Amino acid sequence: MEALGINLGFLLVHILNFAIVYVVLRAWVFGPVTKMLEERRNKIAQGLEDARVAADARASAEKEAEKIIGEAQLKANEIIRETTTRAESIQKDMVAEAKVGIEKQRENALAEVEEERMRLLSEMRGDVSAIAIAAAQKLIGEALDEKRQRSLLAEFFSGVKDGRVLVIDDQSITGSSAEVTSALPLTEEEQSLVKKDVLQKIGDAASISFRVDPSILGGLIVKVGDRVVDGSVAGQLTNLQRSLQ
Repeated sequence: MEALGINLGFLLVHILNFAIVYVVLRAWVFGPVTKMLEERRNKIAQGLEDARVAADARASAEKEAEKIIGEAQLKANEIIRETTTRAESIQKDMVAEAKVGIEKQRENALAEVEEERMRLLSEMRGDVSAIAIAAAQKLIGEALDEKRQRSLLAEFFSGVKDGRVLVIDDQSITGSSAEVTSALPLTEEEQSLVKKDVLQKIGDAASISFRVDPSILGGLIVKVGDRVVDGSVAGQLTNLQRSLQ
């Protein structure tokens, strides 16, 4: 060893020192450092695992949120559709009710107008009778039998004489309904007589309706189905005019 220039005692001392340093380092440095590094590695691994779990949870939460949002949107759309449909239905009902109300008011107004018209025409009939009698008396210069004159005027306006409707007295007519038109409103008694005589002609099961048309001047027009029996003064004047041409 000495030939190689190595001092054995010095070498042993160095080896011993190195061994002591190694033991000290291993016991007090390498062990804690290795443990610290292992703990850090475990923490990093745990952190990565936690991050993965958190990412999975976030992805799952996002999917769940998207699902909830989608369901909420569908529900909202359904509610909007139902609300729109209900609103449209309510609007249609309101419009229909308004139309019915307007039509009813219109019908009531027309009925009131017709009722007032009939009342005025009924009053006019009495006035016309009084004027006609007064004019006749003035024309002939003497008093007339007012009762007889009123009876003649009643026949003129009602077309009824001795309980018979003159215009259909010699007619053969049948049907399920009849419309009787007079120049002025007939009294209840006159309507009863007309209805009785017409039903005897067309059948007791038929229906009778009455209307007023001042343009026919007097007499009656009886319409049964498509057949019209014209006994009005206006019709007679028209026939007379045609015969003179």
